[in-house]
Amino acid sequence: MGHADPITPLLLSLVIILITGKIGVDLAARIGQPGVLGELVVGVVLGNLGLLGFHGLEFMKDSDAISLLAGLGVLVLLFEVGLESTVAQMMKVGPSAFLVAVTGVVVPSLLGWGVGAWLLPDASIFVHLFLGATLCATSVGITARVLQDLGRSKDRESRIILGAAVVDDVLGLVVLAVVAGAIAAADHGTEISLGAIVMILAKATLFLVGSLVLGVKLSPRLFHFASGLRAKGVLLALGLSFCFLLSWLASLVGLAPIVGAFAAGLILEDLHYRNFREKGEHGLEELVHPISAFLAPIFFVLMGMRTDLRSFAQSGVLGLAAVLTLAAIVGKLACGLAALEKSLDRLSIGIGMVPRGEVGLIFANMGLGLAIAGERIISASTYSAIVVMVILTTLVTPPALKWSLSRNSSRPAQR
Repeated sequence: MGHADPITPLLLSLVIILITGKIGVDLAARIGQPGVLGELVVGVVLGNLGLLGFHGLEFMKDSDAISLLAGLGVLVLLFEVGLESTVAQMMKVGPSAFLVAVTGVVVPSLLGWGVGAWLLPDASIFVHLFLGATLCATSVGITARVLQDLGRSKDRESRIILGAAVVDDVLGLVVLAVVAGAIAAADHGTEISLGAIVMILAKATLFLVGSLVLGVKLSPRLFHFASGLRAKGVLLALGLSFCFLLSWLASLVGLAPIVGAFAAGLILEDLHYRNFREKGEHGLEELVHPISAFLAPIFFVLMGMRTDLRSFAQSGVLGLAAVLTLAAIVGKLACGLAALEKSLDRLSIGIGMVPRGEVGLIFANMGLGLAIAGERIISASTYSAIVVMVILTTLVTPPALKWSLSRNSSRPAQR
């Protein structure tokens, strides 16, 4: 009877992921690297044991339950990172973050289009446009975890990176939606309208501005009222509910849920739940951290497990992947130059924007569903090249960002 319970495979999966994940973190620490790199590499090893003839863990890659926990993990992680900053602090770096984000979308898009036109001259213009859209992506989850591991998430550069990564995700999703809309219109023999593009932009802007403005005004009253409830765990329950609500609303308007989770963390400040602290309760950051420590590693190990090393061996993939990866790195390094303040570490800002991670994989998977007249826009080999690019930019960022930030460890961190 116990083996018939659907939770049984999940329990074994959690045992494997949590233990191997911690071993990976320890090994990474021993060679002076951020823990997230160890979790990613452990995931890659576990996910490719089939190459050695062992297929006992294959069920974990496509487990709906593990995917659900991983999705919650990245939401809670971004919520926790958002709690470490405030709207006022983010506004101080707002102009720089916005310019970094715009540059981080425009330059990689042009480079991706150029790579497609150069190496895939016979492919349609939609393939070139999609490659450009894919290079727009930035995985704020990867960078946020690295900054957290290094204890640098409150630095001025870190706030610019995180703010820019969120705006970058929004702009990237808008670009992807426009490209997908153009392909869908071409499939029906029409063209995407200017009104449709304006609507996509309007929804994204309305959500970001509306959630921050309304959240800052309403959340203090909400938490003040909740502090009068005679129940345990009210602060944690309300904080997580606020995170999940904004994540749901973000998804409702076509944005990534992680954008809503980060916005929720930014909105909530110590002042909002001061009444809870006066009663002797822990702060929201302290309450959320154990949950993040449990769920976030599931996300990173699973992302590594879904990396298929066989894609490196496909004909023509490595050449395209190498050039795409170079364009992906150069495009994001260039956006660090857009930061306004002279004293900023622009190299670290650029490196922090490099990883494509889960966002890049989401973009790549969307490409598989795009077709004109029944013919897929993205071929299997092109998709594999994109996946390799995502893998490389994700794996190279943690050690590169640690090295870059350590160059300036002797100077006081700007906050």
